[in-house]
Amino acid sequence: MKAEIHPEYTKTTVKCVCGNSWETRSTISGDLQVDICSACHPFYTGKQKLVDTAGRVERFRRRYEKVEKMKADQAEKAAAEQAEKEAATGAAETTAKAPSKPVKASEPKPKPKPKAAPVDAPEASAESTESSET
Repeated sequence: MKAEIHPEYTKTTVKCVCGNSWETRSTISGDLQVDICSACHPFYTGKQKLVDTAGRVERFRRRYEKVEKMKADQAEKAAAEQAEKEAATGAAETTAKAPSKPVKASEPKPKPKPKAAPVDAPEASAESTESSET
């Protein structure tokens, strides 16, 4: 190894936001600050953790709530209009409609019988070939 060309390799303390810290060796002098470590990373822990950067998760949730509220309002409005239409047409139909006949249970239709396949007569085809030869 050549002398004086390699950086100094010293002990460094790494601190995570979750509070976990450990000591390692690095060419960076001083302490290191990290956002996620193996003790709090969802891949290693199996638990979901939302890392909120500048309130983006909260902003998304607020927007999504607005969209859901708009959808619910539209659904209520459509249901009210549908009920209003049914009430208007239902009243007109009851006055104009004659009493309906009772519906009888229909019997199932019989299945059609399969047709017999035409049978070719071998004698007729043999006679036609003989007459064409002469």
